[in-house]
Amino acid sequence: MPMDSKPLTSDTWPAFERLVEKHHGIFGGCWCISFHLEPGETRHGAAAYKSMKKALVRKERAHAALVFDGREVVGWCQFGPTSELPNIRSKKAYEDGLESLPDWRITCFFVDRERRGEGIATFALSQAIREIRGLGGGIVEAYPEDYTGQKISSSFLCSGTLGMFEKAGFKKTRKIAMHRWVVVRRLPSKPMSRIAG
Repeated sequence: MPMDSKPLTSDTWPAFERLVEKHHGIFGGCWCISFHLEPGETRHGAAAYKSMKKALVRKERAHAALVFDGREVVGWCQFGPTSELPNIRSKKAYEDGLESLPDWRITCFFVDRERRGEGIATFALSQAIREIRGLGGGIVEAYPEDYTGQKISSSFLCSGTLGMFEKAGFKKTRKIAMHRWVVVRRLPSKPMSRIAG
């Protein structure tokens, strides 16, 4: 069965929840919430993060392109308006060279540990781009890592790779850490007939 994509909503929450719980909350119980937090916000535990994420989904303030294989989510790409995702890595260096904020941010990816190396992150990125177009388009930023020629665990590449974004039409604008870049793409608005699935 080919992979499908659906947005993260209250309806798709149970499948999202199953994948997160399979991986013990992801990255020490983060529940894919850290980019939603204000910089410096008090840290909470996994149970609190789960409740926070679920509430954001219910309020339609958490976006992700979920990749489905049948009934199960096997990965995703998180994105959202800048106001929805205020917390990014290398924030101080990012703000030092900031000219204007983007309309959208793509902040992170996650792929089931049993399904890595199958192109799921690349597919998730393409579907996030599709969703952003359907939601009005605009300037989209992401903050991928560039470890070209180095061996590194995929679990450290939750922001995606520079090469993956460049293949998707994003352009490097500036470096904000030793291996981290700001990449940008302008997406025209395109009404979606529906998200696959």
